[in-house]
Amino acid sequence: MAELTQPFDQADVSYFYPLMTATEKRLGFRPPFGALDAAFDAFYVYEYFHNAGGFAAVPFSERGGHSAHRTFSPDGAPLCQAGRPMALRYIFTSRSGLFEHECGRYVCPLRFPQPTASTCPVNHARWANGGCVTTMATSIGARLRYQLDREAQEYKDIYKQRTATERINSQAVELGIERPKLRNGQAVANVNTLIYILINLRALQRIRQRKAELWLPPQRLALAA
Repeated sequence: MAELTQPFDQADVSYFYPLMTATEKRLGFRPPFGALDAAFDAFYVYEYFHNAGGFAAVPFSERGGHSAHRTFSPDGAPLCQAGRPMALRYIFTSRSGLFEHECGRYVCPLRFPQPTASTCPVNHARWANGGCVTTMATSIGARLRYQLDREAQEYKDIYKQRTATERINSQAVELGIERPKLRNGQAVANVNTLIYILINLRALQRIRQRKAELWLPPQRLALAA
């Protein structure tokens, strides 16, 4: 459906948009579901599949010390430790990461826009320094990353399809994709293309062989066995 070869120093998630753009073009529609590993735990991955009518089955990655238990108000504001919707102080464009995106700076609702309390109900450690603060993308994908029910059967059914990915990865490693002995990137990309073609041809051969077995008359099938 799509392929992309990059140097090893590129992040896994940098493959997402180029591969999905090519896949969507060839399919003629946006796939509604994706089963990816934790390297793709990014807000735009969740947003992509949500906008397609499905969801991204991706494990939560607790990078940067962020917990998977963040909750939100009905209008999408993150809740502070006291369970109150945090106030959006300002919006800015973040240029960190793979591409520019809009972020919101959320602050203590008891401090902004006007002070309404002299103490924090849960004695937050930052109360003396202005109260709790958090920054996150304004994309719906940033909330879905936390709200996705990873214990739901539908999530488990989609995610277990990743076993096919691991089997394909094993075949690619066996064919030498991890340590190419070539002089330039284009040569590596060409060899990778041949590896992908070979893996697909093997799969097609297995499908045709299985179909042939299913069409054999009972007596011929017994002889073939």
